[in-house]
Amino acid sequence: MIDTDRISERYRERAIRVDPRQLLVTNFKGTEQERDLTEPPNCEGFGRLRHFKRETSLGWPQNPLPIDPALARLGRPRADSLRAQVFQNAVCNWRCWYCFVPFDLLAANREHSSWKTPAELVDLYLNQEEPPQVIDLTGGQPDLTPEWVPWMMEELASRGFSDRTFLWSDDNLSNDYFWRFLSPAQRNVVVEYSNYGRVGCFKGFDPISFGFNTKADPVLFAQQFELFGRHVAEGVDAYAYVTLTTPVDTNIPRLMANFVDRLQRIDLALPLRTVPLEIQVFSPVLGRIGPAQEQALRHQWNAVEVWNEELQRRFTPAERAMPIHEVPLRRKPSSITQRHD
Repeated sequence: MIDTDRISERYRERAIRVDPRQLLVTNFKGTEQERDLTEPPNCEGFGRLRHFKRETSLGWPQNPLPIDPALARLGRPRADSLRAQVFQNAVCNWRCWYCFVPFDLLAANREHSSWKTPAELVDLYLNQEEPPQVIDLTGGQPDLTPEWVPWMMEELASRGFSDRTFLWSDDNLSNDYFWRFLSPAQRNVVVEYSNYGRVGCFKGFDPISFGFNTKADPVLFAQQFELFGRHVAEGVDAYAYVTLTTPVDTNIPRLMANFVDRLQRIDLALPLRTVPLEIQVFSPVLGRIGPAQEQALRHQWNAVEVWNEELQRRFTPAERAMPIHEVPLRRKPSSITQRHD
């Protein structure tokens, strides 16, 4: 079992130099991950282009993230795909078996990463012929180095690109570094930056699936809700993913109802801002799959059916059809009513 606090501290030390504003960023050239990319790495190897797509497998909920928030903030019409510039930090404190990133790229591997400042990353981004309007800060676990987000915001703003670029970041909800290492002024930069969205990923829908997926202490399943709630209370434009892979398929309806209840304790509308992610197998995952993982890939289909039923039971068709970025959280007047019929 991973000691999350200890490994978080160790990887943070290896992944950030605060005073010179340097971050350890993955270079994709020559890595196993490069084989799964649809386009060659860009930005001298430190970036990759990602095409986010709304459509998913038949029977699975669509994924509007970050497509809808980004297009709305940028004043662009609705679309079903979105091209984004991805930068990936080189550390993660968990080891999710389904992660499409090879584990050696999550361990501060200096063979495939280098120190970069936000200014250097923005230089690489702008030196393209047609830079995407969306920058995705991913990992790894970007929140091991939470300074990355406000630093990028300040750099984009200083060059006049804060209105022309949408910034997106993800978080595995494993630590409180956003509050521990960012000053109130830095947190305010994040909250007040208009072209920003953040997604937190719930790694399972109960302690068993969480521990199975992350190799972390199942007790930390509950901490995810606390951390996500703090972001909502802070005023961050927050969205959620959930992975539904589980090694067992017993009591899924009861466990899923409990999971959705916990989301609604943060905000009644939060399930409508939550997207189940279908786990698919990429090259780095093949060697990690055993009988339990094969079962989990099948069980996620049972779980997503129950998820769909829960949302149908709790929300009206009009509420479920609401664009995800228009779903109100508690920092806005709520029009969502709870239903348990």
